[in-house]
Amino acid sequence: MSERDPAIAIFEFGSISAGIVSGDAMVKAAPLGAIYAGTVHPGKYLILVEGDTASVEEAVDVGTALASEALVDMVFLPDVHPSVAAAVTGNTRRAPVGEEALGVIETTSVAAAIDAADAGVKAADVDLAAIRLADGLGGKGYILFSGVVGGVEAALEAAVARAESHGALVRSDLIAQLHDEMAENMRADLHFLKRVSAVGDG
Repeated sequence: MSERDPAIAIFEFGSISAGIVSGDAMVKAAPLGAIYAGTVHPGKYLILVEGDTASVEEAVDVGTALASEALVDMVFLPDVHPSVAAAVTGNTRRAPVGEEALGVIETTSVAAAIDAADAGVKAADVDLAAIRLADGLGGKGYILFSGVVGGVEAALEAAVARAESHGALVRSDLIAQLHDEMAENMRADLHFLKRVSAVGDG
């Protein structure tokens, strides 16, 4: 992703065919830095495009026009926060979850989760501890913010407002001080079955 002009857009399609057609048109229409596409649960098709703002905006126009009713949700972030971009593209390890305040926000769509994460980390001095998306979650997404209570509260407020603008908020919660045993579980793995399997193998 360009450090000079970072931008991403996420498209979430209810139709796999429509997603493939739209993705092909987008990459033909604009000189994108990258495009990533594929299926996710439950039978949706996701496309992530990244590059300079003008190119991504052009791709957004083309993709939105073609998607029609097949588009479940989308977000265009012309100035995405670096921690969100890194988390989405898998270029960073999640921030450690410690015995401090933890904010959780859950959404019905991937696009809303990413948009909410961006709003939260821009609103307050918090760590983006994790973004989890779609697969294994029934297509939902959730975000973890960690830090001091006041910062996490501010991040959650901004994230909730952004998720609500998508009509995709499931729930948000603030834990003022995470218990050390829960922190240990979350540091080990955020997937329950993997966590249980690891204990059984030990």
